[in-house]
Amino acid sequence: MIQNRTLLPMIGHTRGNRNAATCQFKCGNACAKDVCNTSDNEYFRDIADAALSRRSVLGLGAVASAALVIGGEMLRAPSANAQLAAAPGNGGKLQFKAIAPVPRSSDVLTVPEGYDWSPVIRWGDPLFKNSPIFDITKQSAKAQAGQFGYNNDYLNLIVDKYSGRSGVLVANHEYTNEDLMFDPEWFAANKAEAARIAMAAHGFSVVEIKRGRASARWEYVRGGERNRRITASTAFAVDGPAAGSALLKTAADPSGRKILGTLNNCSGGTTPWGTVISGEENFNQYFRGTGSATDKRYGIADAATERGWEDIDQRFSAHNKGFENESNRFGWIVEIDPQNPDSTPVKHTALGRFKHEGANIRIAADGRAVAYSGDDERFDYVYKFISKEKYRRGDRKHNLRLLSDGDLYVARFSGDSPAGQIDGAGAVPSDGEFDGTGTWLPLVLDGRSRVPGMSVEEVLVYTRLAADKVGATKMDRPEDVEPSPVSGKLYIALTNNTQRGTAGKAAVDEANPRTGNRDGHVIELTERKNDAAAIEFSWNILLVAGDPSKDASTYFAGYPKDKVSPIACPDNLAFDSKGNLWISTDGQPGTIGYCDALHKVTLTGNERGKVEQFLAVPAGAETCGPVIHDKDGSVFVSVQHPGEGGSYDKPISFFPDYVATPGKSKRGEVYGPRPSVVQVYATGKPGRR
Repeated sequence: MIQNRTLLPMIGHTRGNRNAATCQFKCGNACAKDVCNTSDNEYFRDIADAALSRRSVLGLGAVASAALVIGGEMLRAPSANAQLAAAPGNGGKLQFKAIAPVPRSSDVLTVPEGYDWSPVIRWGDPLFKNSPIFDITKQSAKAQAGQFGYNNDYLNLIVDKYSGRSGVLVANHEYTNEDLMFDPEWFAANKAEAARIAMAAHGFSVVEIKRGRASARWEYVRGGERNRRITASTAFAVDGPAAGSALLKTAADPSGRKILGTLNNCSGGTTPWGTVISGEENFNQYFRGTGSATDKRYGIADAATERGWEDIDQRFSAHNKGFENESNRFGWIVEIDPQNPDSTPVKHTALGRFKHEGANIRIAADGRAVAYSGDDERFDYVYKFISKEKYRRGDRKHNLRLLSDGDLYVARFSGDSPAGQIDGAGAVPSDGEFDGTGTWLPLVLDGRSRVPGMSVEEVLVYTRLAADKVGATKMDRPEDVEPSPVSGKLYIALTNNTQRGTAGKAAVDEANPRTGNRDGHVIELTERKNDAAAIEFSWNILLVAGDPSKDASTYFAGYPKDKVSPIACPDNLAFDSKGNLWISTDGQPGTIGYCDALHKVTLTGNERGKVEQFLAVPAGAETCGPVIHDKDGSVFVSVQHPGEGGSYDKPISFFPDYVATPGKSKRGEVYGPRPSVVQVYATGKPGRR
């Protein structure tokens, strides 16, 4: 049954001040459960045999034969956020003095001196002319489907051609927190409607934006022609080699080519042809499984889910006849066209199924599109996809098919230091850095499976199992994977992994050098000849994160530790027009005791490795989806799950409306926290705290 209120299994088990509610709603208490990847990779014994035992039943054979986004078109698009760094503006720069870390209990959005901030759009703001003004006491699924969704994560602003004064804002909505959304008494009496509201609060929002002049603040347009909501009930098309596979067929969709909804979308990117791609991450928590080996590898339990959606929609339980494959229909990269509200969004099976943090595209030397993605799980992998066809500038119809067919690879990292020098304590090897080489291992190549005993459909639906079998390197929660628009180098955020090097788990290696890695690290990867289609690469660790005043294992590319801002749990990455890296964090309150933040990192010259904190989000919140308009003097962030750890009737945050007294809110405001998109802009005046 849908529970009256949420149980929080992580209470008493989180470190520092990490909210148990975040663990519950965001990832389904993943850290309280067994590690999904129990393979030894190279030998890949029992789990593969058990996982693939269904093949005979399904009738499957063993092996089947840096430019600005304006108007949705550009030649190179390594990163969605990087693309917008060159937005039309007054040529100003983001000059700032790094702020001090902010204590984790502070309920303010802190920005540098000379900057201020304002919300662009908030949870519940109406998108359409007939959408009701948000009233937290009178919610309904119908209303929410016409309002900005909850817990916005990925963010982009795609500017229209020529004017630079209009465009669309695209945000996805990762998950919901019913403890903050609903009055407890109402929730207890309206569990089914609360679940439907939550379903409508997932997905995407596309909303038109405008500004009066090129350097002014953006506002959203209610009733804009391109405004759109995509929810857990929106129809998606399925393409790629697994489309129509028996592994994707259900009683409601015997074709295996039409899926309702998208769930737990995390990060993403904007393609060179102007569409938005995003990853379905912690989808496992929404489904009740059967206890199969494949379910276990994807973290799907044979138990009632905490959300209880299976009580109102049969597709969320594999125990319902005909819906055994429904969970296989999630965990994909999805693509939406923000310029056409009538277009059908697509799930791309060619990019594999796992807990995609997101995907970002770079165009290879020969014109093929290369999409990079991380699987956000302890001891999982980094992947890349290379399209079969080549990108054609100006041919949008052709480019919309690029992610439908191509080759899929997974990364194997090798260090170049003697094993004894990687001691797990963070000591830098004798050559002065953590570095080495690597190879992209093929999973699907030229339309054929390269994984013994697995068909193409099996590789794509059970990609984790395929990567286990070929011997990919187990990483410390690979999240955002972003190519630099200036250098072409790839940056990989490894958020953390407290089980690294512990008993029975994978040992440290040069690419993951720290035992019990609480604070995470960032890898810089260079493809051979700087070609995104290369099969070999070199790499080095840019940052080993943490508070250097308290943690000797930190490392900042050789830059003096006493001259950097503390940073922990790197999550989303972005670039400015000069090629500086910007890192948003997810988990600093529970590791180094500070609010999550956005940091600028210099990548070249004498200050390579210098970390400077730009902003901090309020209590309980995570910093997501940074977009850097340095030529406009602006930065945009998604402030996700503010006030998490509080409750509807006892909030610990009042961001962004700051109505501190019950019953005193104005129309459209909320007593309590609201996930929001925020613009930080230069004013030339004293900063706001």
